[in-house]
Amino acid sequence: MKQFLFRISIFSVLLLLVTNCASTKNKQQKTVVKTEANVISEDSTPYIKKERKNFFPVTDAENRWVDSIYNQMTFDEKVGQLFMVAAYSNKDTLHTNAIKKLVRDYKIGGLIFFQGGPKRQARLTNQYQSLAKIPLFIGIDAEWGMSMRLDSTFRYPFNMTLGAIRDLKLVEKVGEAMGKESKRMGVHFNFAPVLDINTNPKNPIIGYRSFGENKVNVTEHAIALLKGVQGQGIFSTGKHFPGHGDTSTDSHSTLPVVNASLAHLENVELYPYKRMFDEGLVSVMVAHLNVPSLEPRPGYPTSISQPVVTGLLKKELNFDGLIFTDALNMKGASNFKKPGDIDLEAFLAGNDILLFAENVPLAVEKLCVAYQDSLFTEDRLAESVKKILRYKFKAGLHRYKPVEEINLFHDVNPKSNLALQYELYENAVTVVKNDGEILPIKNVNQKIAYVKLGDDNHSTFLNTLKKYTEVTEIADTNVDSLLVKLTDYETVIIGYHKSDKSWWKSPELSVAELQLIDAVAEQKKVIIDCFAKPYSLSRILNFTDIEGVVVSYQNGDVAQEVSAELLFGAIGAKGLLPVSINSFYKAGDGVTTRQLDRLGFSVPERVGMDSDKLSQIDLIAQKAIDGKMAPGMQIVVARKGKVIYQKAFGYHTYDNATKVKNTDLYDVASLTKVVATLPNLMQLYDHHKVSLDTKLDEMLPEFKGSNKQHITFKELLSHYGRMQAWIPFYKATLDSAKMPMDKFYKKVYTEGFTKRVSDSLFIRDDYHNIIMQQIIDSPLLDKKEYKYSDFTFIILKHYLEKVTRKSLDKLTYDNFYSTLGMNYTLYNPLTKVDKKNIVPSEIDTYFRHDTIQGYVHDMEAAMEGGVAGHAGIFSNAMDMAKMMQLFLQKGTYGGLQYFSPETFDTFNTCHFCEEGNRRGLGYDKPQINGAGPTCGCVSKSSFGHTGFTGTMAWADPETEIVYVFLSNRTYPDSNLPNKLSKENIREDIQKIIQEAVTEK
Repeated sequence: MKQFLFRISIFSVLLLLVTNCASTKNKQQKTVVKTEANVISEDSTPYIKKERKNFFPVTDAENRWVDSIYNQMTFDEKVGQLFMVAAYSNKDTLHTNAIKKLVRDYKIGGLIFFQGGPKRQARLTNQYQSLAKIPLFIGIDAEWGMSMRLDSTFRYPFNMTLGAIRDLKLVEKVGEAMGKESKRMGVHFNFAPVLDINTNPKNPIIGYRSFGENKVNVTEHAIALLKGVQGQGIFSTGKHFPGHGDTSTDSHSTLPVVNASLAHLENVELYPYKRMFDEGLVSVMVAHLNVPSLEPRPGYPTSISQPVVTGLLKKELNFDGLIFTDALNMKGASNFKKPGDIDLEAFLAGNDILLFAENVPLAVEKLCVAYQDSLFTEDRLAESVKKILRYKFKAGLHRYKPVEEINLFHDVNPKSNLALQYELYENAVTVVKNDGEILPIKNVNQKIAYVKLGDDNHSTFLNTLKKYTEVTEIADTNVDSLLVKLTDYETVIIGYHKSDKSWWKSPELSVAELQLIDAVAEQKKVIIDCFAKPYSLSRILNFTDIEGVVVSYQNGDVAQEVSAELLFGAIGAKGLLPVSINSFYKAGDGVTTRQLDRLGFSVPERVGMDSDKLSQIDLIAQKAIDGKMAPGMQIVVARKGKVIYQKAFGYHTYDNATKVKNTDLYDVASLTKVVATLPNLMQLYDHHKVSLDTKLDEMLPEFKGSNKQHITFKELLSHYGRMQAWIPFYKATLDSAKMPMDKFYKKVYTEGFTKRVSDSLFIRDDYHNIIMQQIIDSPLLDKKEYKYSDFTFIILKHYLEKVTRKSLDKLTYDNFYSTLGMNYTLYNPLTKVDKKNIVPSEIDTYFRHDTIQGYVHDMEAAMEGGVAGHAGIFSNAMDMAKMMQLFLQKGTYGGLQYFSPETFDTFNTCHFCEEGNRRGLGYDKPQINGAGPTCGCVSKSSFGHTGFTGTMAWADPETEIVYVFLSNRTYPDSNLPNKLSKENIREDIQKIIQEAVTEK
């Protein structure tokens, strides 16, 4: 005993010296990482003692209950409380019955659940609790949520991923969610957070489980998690005391050695514990480690060391909470002593709860004999048992209620979890190198290749990259062949993908992968994105030729999606490295990147919408398909710059042969007006080439002297110029049998007949002039009132091409689509897109006598060779959403300004509302009275357009919502009744979207 007290005294002096030394060093030189917020200090930061918080203060009722229960307990019942036994919900009745026997006959104090499922565990928890005289503690290792042990539960990011996040409130939210999850499952202890400081990159068992290598960063994140968990009334357990971070072996299989000095332990490993104790940490788990500086007996595990458990933890650090051993079946302990003996040693060392005891009956016997032999006293037993009872009272077990099994799955998987997951990764993904500001990728008109490394899935990452621009996957195991394939590409994104499920395995790049990176980086601009531990990149010996380095930490779908967003600037980089990558990048490094206001991706709850409500869209879409209102459709909903709903329904045709994909192209019909012609006009207006009062004859001299010469630009775009709705121009080119006449058409490409109308039909090149003359000569309506007319945009296309001396298709691509990344949007798509990826519009029996697929449905637009101002664009819903988002952002997208906010406001104004005309300039607006294009539930500032083929694109500035609906309701016969419109399918979906908003 004297030797023990002497050792404690020496340790106290050393601790004081180290503290003073650290404090002096800190005053002289305090190195900080250069960041914008949450500055992270180096390891010289001293511990400053604070008054300890208490999440669970002692009450008189607690004292009475504890004394009452303890005084009624037999010795065996008291000893039984010391054991927390391993239980599984995926094992057979033999296991279940064995646990029941321990609860019933040995009065064990608790269970630690391992593998299984939530409902099975809840059911077994209730069964076991029903047999317990004193309700059981239920614990679980849930460091990243219940999914660490249970199927069908939510997986939060690993601690190392959380360690990259600057905003500690987000980490607290994780703890809060974990606490709620535990409470719903009837769990009282979450054996987390891990307080190990992972200073050894080769650590085989901590790694991802640590918040990082910097003691302050680890501690701050652990405190945040603690606040969240214990704020829900659930107990946190700090582990693995005194520190498992600087080890190169796994205590599950052997006894790791920590050759750290007392000074190092005091300054580094113990720092988080002291601060966590001040913050109210309830319990500690003691690791199976060989730490010679703390325990002089060779190979003696810390978990059964009295100098460590009692001397250091209880007395020196003054910890009075519950002390758990690490699992006693682990080889780090079980190799040292046999079951029963190891349990006794652990109790004698000062532990309160013996975790994962392998042989409870034998251990009880050993403890009984030891008590009889006076190896411990009644007071020592009472110390642990009363402490256990106190925390059972604090856990509410004095008023025990069974776990409610109804709605359990739903309750442990709340919708808010996924929204939080997106927010966490948005704040965690870290850029550590950004030469030449290669990130975010601004130029989406360059050739970009993607090369995949690693052995896990990469599809979400690649598919999300492709939503921003054309990204081509290039694969070849031969480096020379790969380089040949990459010849035409300017930028190469290399993704390194390792499975989250094998988190304990080495994530290092192979020699072949390293050679590939070096070879590609020598010739191309390279961005490496690592979906694994930062340590994965440690084998790269030279980052000089690599322009961009991104660490995304994990390879789940959310990490992949968010990382792709970051690469293209939908979000900016915020994360900081929690660990070092060799000597190249240090813990705390992180480069912020610009946000370019491109559309991102998330879940409805992330932007204040209800996913359950939005799921009703599926029912309406299916109703439309079942009612043969359209064979299929694409629907996209975005809010606050995030796409939160994107689905494809049905088939290309009613034969159900080809399913609609999100990447398929639809003829968007009159949406062409607002996504092609109108933005080009807005640019001209922005550059003062035209004004609202500019007359038509000033724009186009051929209208001088006509009845339309004085129609103003404002009237023209507001459909307020008394022009007719349309003329069936094509009929004049048909013979009596309603077949195309030879004087106007040829079946093959011929000089003078180069404008393609369909596969084997080419119209005279000069027919556009005939159409224009017919419009010029057409009579005006008698009354000046709103009348929707295709003439407006036929005229304006003619005007744009004359002013810019460019065809409208090229003009629109150059001015907008190329830089917006609208690679799925174009006129005459068959020039670039496989026909099988284009949805057919109609079986034409009146003009072209063919299935219209890849050729514009609108007859006049077809007679213009597919390029018209009012129709002709093919696109998918995602690309349409980009243009609508550009409008919603008043002319900016992807870091570019396309036109001024003032111009947008002018065009989005209803200039003739008082006259009963709802239209803006080019944009359609909500109806003023009666029926109209919307659900009647959107704001007056909203705008958009609909299309004849069954399309709609709408944006609402007040709710920041973009809604796109594409279909081919005209298939197979556009002359049939428009059931899609009569049944208000598009409008009903819009109503659901508006009703799904839960917060502004």
